[in-house]
Amino acid sequence: MSVLNQKTIKRPIIFDGVALHSGKMAHMEIKPAQPNTGVVFKRTDLKNNNIVIPGIFNVSSAVFCTTISNDYGVKISTIEHLMGAFSGMGIDNAIVEIDGDELPIMDGSAKLYVDEISRSGIDISNSPIKVVKIEKKITLKDEKKTISIEPSKLSLDIDFEIKYKNSLIGNQRNFIKVYEDDLTDIFNSRTFCLYEDIDKLKQINLAKGGSLENAIVVQNEKVLNKNGLRNKLEFVNHKILDCIGDLYLSGYKIIGKLICSQGGHKLTNQLLRKVFENNSNFSIIEVKESKIPHSLINKRYLKSIA
Repeated sequence: MSVLNQKTIKRPIIFDGVALHSGKMAHMEIKPAQPNTGVVFKRTDLKNNNIVIPGIFNVSSAVFCTTISNDYGVKISTIEHLMGAFSGMGIDNAIVEIDGDELPIMDGSAKLYVDEISRSGIDISNSPIKVVKIEKKITLKDEKKTISIEPSKLSLDIDFEIKYKNSLIGNQRNFIKVYEDDLTDIFNSRTFCLYEDIDKLKQINLAKGGSLENAIVVQNEKVLNKNGLRNKLEFVNHKILDCIGDLYLSGYKIIGKLICSQGGHKLTNQLLRKVFENNSNFSIIEVKESKIPHSLINKRYLKSIA
């Protein structure tokens, strides 16, 4: 049985917590799923038309978070951190049951999701995984924001930079190999905002559940959170976490090199839509031992099943 085969969690996992934007309490249960199920969301507060599949073309909003919808207008939002955890931990199949339209934000990162997936354990099936291999370079620009993805031999590389006028955040840049590097700092990096933006967000009915327990708040040159930052590049690392989660809406691991400056959910989704609108831009490959080395599975994942 190969570590390159499809994986799910061994036991159900339960999360309870506040939703970042609605401010409502959310109850979520992640359950194991059979091979080729993919990640499936189910709204348990609804009896009909309550299945929502994360997909590139199912993204109905990418403003401050990623929201997916089905054909009946049923929505689930703020899925990016959980999707990032699934991607980084190698979870291909899972049923996510949620009693409302937004996932719990937990501590603002993917840390608690990753910890609980590790505690549950990972069940490896006999079915091989499939990957998306980028075949052509695709580039998008939106004023100062840029993003591109191009072919890579055997990895998913992300080169991401942010630029803020705030002197504490400033310009940050990081480069990671998703399937090879230790992703601990990425998983642990929290969402963040400027103190002066809080009222603006609440005026448009966002961040109602935000607090210093689930977000980094920066006021002038000071981090208001009691224990400060978790790592030196926490701001850009959180953007990379978001990016990994948004890329996983493709339904597969991606082999390619992504370079982004000042982007976010919207730009990543626009890039993926452009990639998948033309079959010549990509290929889908069934991965077997003879085709690809174990570098496709990141070291943290290997440790979690050892």
